[in-house]
Amino acid sequence: MKPIPTAFEGQSIRRLYDEATDTWWFSVIDVVQVLTGSNNSNRYWSDLKRKLTQEAGTDQPYEKIVRLKLPAPDGKQRMTDCATAESLLRIVQSIPSPKAEPIKLWLARVGYERMQEIADPAQALDRARQTWAQQGRSEKWIQQRMTGQETRNKLTDYWNEHGVEQGREFAILTNLIHQTWSGLSVAEHKEAKGLSSHNLRDHMSEAELIFTALAELSTRQIAERQNATGLAENKTAAKVGGSIARQARQQLEDQTGQSVVTASNYLPPGAQPAPKLPAKPRRSKKT
Repeated sequence: MKPIPTAFEGQSIRRLYDEATDTWWFSVIDVVQVLTGSNNSNRYWSDLKRKLTQEAGTDQPYEKIVRLKLPAPDGKQRMTDCATAESLLRIVQSIPSPKAEPIKLWLARVGYERMQEIADPAQALDRARQTWAQQGRSEKWIQQRMTGQETRNKLTDYWNEHGVEQGREFAILTNLIHQTWSGLSVAEHKEAKGLSSHNLRDHMSEAELIFTALAELSTRQIAERQNATGLAENKTAAKVGGSIARQARQQLEDQTGQSVVTASNYLPPGAQPAPKLPAKPRRSKKT
């Protein structure tokens, strides 16, 4: 998931988009601040949550409230209560505020933008290109990122059509491909780069993007050739596809003496983690 700040009437509302489940997560504290104008929105939300818990008779009044890391004003990543649009609408109804209706319309608009992007993926790509350009990415990097995303989309389309469930099973296969080609799990690679809630691909080097795309392209073509269906059969294709990219990575590293997988990232200077040694990919046994 990657954090995407936005604004309501000039006030920032942090949000995360989970690509695996196609779900928006919003910072509850930010919405409470907008609605109440409180000098202590954390306290207001804490009191409201206690009240809602008592009324619901359960520790979790809403099913879809989770704690996720979001960038704080000091630039650090801090755990924050986040809710889906559905749960957030119910919270909004519990807060007396003249801004309740405008915030509901804003939430609906966010959902509408996502519907537009599904109907016309070019809109999502255009927004992404603008964001990356504003963050200082080179045109070459942006092109590679978009090419890799197209390759990824074709692979997930295949999974969708061949009995692989979105969410957990997508994540299992994605991690298997990544670990096979890079020698690191997705979580280990993110940790090496000092990332938390950020999207790993948005912080990959050009080489990392290329080898990720090669692994996913190989996986899809092998799966198509074998007509792989279900998680087990697609696991086999994922291992073979990842191993093709791993062999290519190892050959390049042998020629250049440099590791393809690195700890570099594109975090702004104020959000940089403590320096870490570059990640060293583990050479896996041949499959």
